[in-house]
Amino acid sequence: MAEPTPRRNEPRLRPAPLLFEPAEAASDPEHFFDLESIDDPRALLSRATELTLAFRAAADRAVEFQAIAAAQLADPRRFDRLTTADIAERAEWTEDYAQKMVEFGRDLMRGGGEGLGPVDPV
Repeated sequence: MAEPTPRRNEPRLRPAPLLFEPAEAASDPEHFFDLESIDDPRALLSRATELTLAFRAAADRAVEFQAIAAAQLADPRRFDRLTTADIAERAEWTEDYAQKMVEFGRDLMRGGGEGLGPVDPV
């Protein structure tokens, strides 16, 4: 898994909304957010780029939540806290990466990142 890449000096992009697809369309392996039906290459590039940016933003946001969860699970004030090895095993990370995620999550909870802002730990 790639390391988190918080971009503290860059503004967050407002990506195109991700619309959920009907179950029928999602079950078709050739169907992907109706991109296959766009004939104009300019329109296809534009919509595919919007989706790419939206997925990147969603992935970045999910990584922030992973980091916060890891920090909360490693909090020494918790009676049921986990070691970084335990967190790494649960998340399928290396222990070094888990430690970095715990530190990143603590930074986010302190409000040090531009992402989620201050978060109430536990």
